[in-house]
Amino acid sequence: AVVSTQSTGEVFRQTLASQVLVGSYCSLTNQGGIVHPKTPIEDQDELSSLLQIPLVAGTVNRGSDNVGAGMVVNDWIAFCGQDTTATEISLIESIFKLTD
Repeated sequence: AVVSTQSTGEVFRQTLASQVLVGSYCSLTNQGGIVHPKTPIEDQDELSSLLQIPLVAGTVNRGSDNVGAGMVVNDWIAFCGQDTTATEISLIESIFKLTD
């Protein structure tokens, strides 16, 4: 899978927890991102450094690792499935800086 930074146009090949479909297993904004729960901390740190945003491993919809498929987020709001737990919502609000 390919991750590209918009500002520099650089392209990086990356997997998340051995998954090549990175768009299904992560959700990113300019504020932060959530990645597949089995993504090694070393990979999280490397990707966080490349993208210059904080990253955290997590799930949505009561434990689903398909984070990118299970939620949509921008700088102001996040939408996720009705099975998403309070703990998952708290993590989403925190990493994407959605609370006042």
